[in-house]
Amino acid sequence: MPEAILDPTGGLRAVSEGAAVLTPNRLRLAGATIGLLSNTKQNAALFLDELGKLLVERHGVAAVTPTVKTVFALPVPEDQLAQLKETCDAVITGVGDCGSCSASAVADGVAFERHGVPAAVICSDAFVVTADAMAELRDAKGYHYATTAHPVAVLNPDEVRKRAEEVLPEVVSILTTAS
Repeated sequence: MPEAILDPTGGLRAVSEGAAVLTPNRLRLAGATIGLLSNTKQNAALFLDELGKLLVERHGVAAVTPTVKTVFALPVPEDQLAQLKETCDAVITGVGDCGSCSASAVADGVAFERHGVPAAVICSDAFVVTADAMAELRDAKGYHYATTAHPVAVLNPDEVRKRAEEVLPEVVSILTTAS
């Protein structure tokens, strides 16, 4: 049995950058390119793909760029963050459906926002304590993310599509509304 403990912070400690984390330039969805950063968790890519389709159909998003984070329990690697920052107007990341992946998804959202990229994070509601703890650790207490009912991993494709439909208004609000 492994004796290692995963550190969802990636070994980084919060720096004192203040509580304001959101990039002030929120997004206009029409014509935008949205990065979909899935985390390898079961149904995460399907969930984000469904959200991407809805954003294109209903909000005039020009393109979605699916990509996969290689380690779900760690923050997005700097090179992948830089690539998404360069090629996308905003990023949707998740799905946080366990403690470590919820924490790392929030860490990713905070990192994108601090790099000037609006980000929407999706976590299942069973892990809000973990997600909130990561936000506080990253000096972003109160960071707003979208929630969906737990679990996501066991859903069939029709159920995933329904969940994406349900969370869409909150994702749109996060990406477009300055708080």
